[in-house]
Amino acid sequence: MSIRFASAASAVALAACLATPAFAGEAAAATTGPAADTETEITVSETAALTPAIAPIALADAMGQEEDTPAITISGSATLASDYRFRGVSQSDEGMAIQGGFTISHESGAYIGTWGSNLAGWGTFGGSSMELDIYAGYKLPVGEGTLDLGGTWFMYPSGADTTDFVEFYAKLGGAVGPVSLTATVAYAPQQEALGNAFPVGAPADPGDKEDNLYLAADAAYGIADTPITLKAHLGYSDGNPGLGPNGTSVAPTGTYFDWSLGIDVVPISGLTLSAAYVDTDIAEADAALIRPNFATLAGDSISDATVVFSVTASF
Repeated sequence: MSIRFASAASAVALAACLATPAFAGEAAAATTGPAADTETEITVSETAALTPAIAPIALADAMGQEEDTPAITISGSATLASDYRFRGVSQSDEGMAIQGGFTISHESGAYIGTWGSNLAGWGTFGGSSMELDIYAGYKLPVGEGTLDLGGTWFMYPSGADTTDFVEFYAKLGGAVGPVSLTATVAYAPQQEALGNAFPVGAPADPGDKEDNLYLAADAAYGIADTPITLKAHLGYSDGNPGLGPNGTSVAPTGTYFDWSLGIDVVPISGLTLSAAYVDTDIAEADAALIRPNFATLAGDSISDATVVFSVTASF
C-alpha cells in the first residue's frame, strides 16, 4: 500500500477553504481507502394489507416507559469494488477488490473498528497480500457539527518488515442546508515505513524516517425524495518524493492532488451502488521516475483517471 509524509502550512489552508462546515465518514472519500458506512433511510408507505386491524401495544409505552437506547452499537459493511484507489492511487493493480469492516461505538462518542482489503502490485509486501487497518477515536459535538479525533494503524499481515505505520486524524463535519461537508487533516509522524529509502536520482538511504500530511475536503448532497447522493472529494498529499523501504510511498512524487466525483444509489436499505470518477495531478514524467514500481503489471500508470464501481452491503 502507500505511505504518508509532511509539509504543512499550505495544506491546512487548503482543507479549511474547501470544506468549512456549517463535517466514517470513512466514507471518506471516493471509493478509496477505508470506507465509511453510509446510512440512508428509505421510507416505505404502509398499505391496508400491511396494517393490522388492531395495532400491537408496546408494553413499555403502556407503562409510560421509553425503550432504552443501547449504550454500544455495532455497524459494518462489505464491498466489492472494481478497483481499490487510496488517495487516487490504485492498490489492487487496477483490479477488483473485496473490502469490509466493522465499528463498535459507545454512546459517549468513543469508537473502535477494523477494515481490510486485498492488495496487488504496488503496495503488496508479501504475506497475505492484504491491508488491515485498526482505528479508534472519539466524536464530540462542536457547535452545529461534529469533531472526530482518532488514529489508524495500517497493517500488512505477515508482510515484509517496516511496512506498518500509524496515522492520526481530525475530521470536522457538519451541514449547510442539504449539503454535508467534511474537512480532514491526517498526519503520520516520522516512521521508517514512510522513509525515503530510495530517493530519486540519489543513493539508497536505508533506515530513513519521514512523515506524511494529507488534507481533504468532501461534500455530499442527497437529492430530495430520491435514493441518490452526489459526492465530491479533493485531497492533497505531502510526503516522500522517492520510494520507501518496500518500494512504495504514501505520497508518490512527494506532493500531489487527488479528486473524485461520485454518485451513490440506495435501491433498498442497507445496499449501496456507487460509481466515482477518480483522478490525480501526478504527471507522467514524475510517475516515470519511480517506475517500474509505480505501474501495473502491464506497465500502465496506477494514478491515471478511472471510474470505480462498487456494491456495498451495510448493517
